[in-house]
Amino acid sequence: MTKEQIFTMLQEALIELFEIPKDKITLEAKIYEDLEIDSIDAIDMLDYIKKKTGYRMDAADFKEIRTLGDIVNVVFKKLSQIS
Repeated sequence: MTKEQIFTMLQEALIELFEIPKDKITLEAKIYEDLEIDSIDAIDMLDYIKKKTGYRMDAADFKEIRTLGDIVNVVFKKLSQIS
């Protein structure tokens, strides 16, 4: 998957799962502050990522994440290592 494909997948998840307006979803959007994702929502998002990519993010991965772009980079890096 490319970074663009990962971003599009996350964008779809945020719209579908949390009804976040598409215009708020950017690579620079802060997960907790801008998108108002709480810890339970984050778990749902991790599950969505696993279903779509086969990669299960660890809680440790998520601790370093501040923006949507950070998620894209972590998932891209992990998927690149797998293939």
